[in-house]
Amino acid sequence: MNYGEIKLCDIANGEGVRVSLFVSGCTHHCKECFNPETWNFSYGRPFDEETQERLLAALAPDYIDGLSLLGGEPFEPENQRALLPFLRKVRGRFPQKSIWCYTGYTLESDLLSESRARCECTDEMLFCLDVLVDGEFVLEKKNISLPFRGSENQRIIDVKETLARGRCCLWALESEKIRMSEDTDF
Repeated sequence: MNYGEIKLCDIANGEGVRVSLFVSGCTHHCKECFNPETWNFSYGRPFDEETQERLLAALAPDYIDGLSLLGGEPFEPENQRALLPFLRKVRGRFPQKSIWCYTGYTLESDLLSESRARCECTDEMLFCLDVLVDGEFVLEKKNISLPFRGSENQRIIDVKETLARGRCCLWALESEKIRMSEDTDF
């Protein structure tokens, strides 16, 4: 697998301060994609052991909240095969850090059902994630006021809760969770 870019201090692609990895290779080719150069699986640099160690070191500071995977498409099967061993390392070394992943695939129809996105790594890769932003970017549904996504069809999914309950559970900003708990009468 190759990657196109690494951001060591990113506040746009997930909650808090994050390390973001933009993988190469994507078959979606969304209209007006903000990263079309990453469609090519050969774009960028090899995702080698040195790169992985650099990312792990970047995740170490306390002010880093977690890792975000973007693309390209992290859930292309060949990318899953390269990312899964790395995600195991991240989970082993930093269990308290969150892992976000952006995908053009949808959870129910592509990642949990038989599709071109599914491979022997898909279930474990999902298990490693905390949050999944799913769905292709759709230009006609573009909305720049949405937190952490570009179009209204995309969902921010709480993966742990979804897998535990067996149904899709949307993620909420920490500030929204606090507000919702304050508004609830018991």
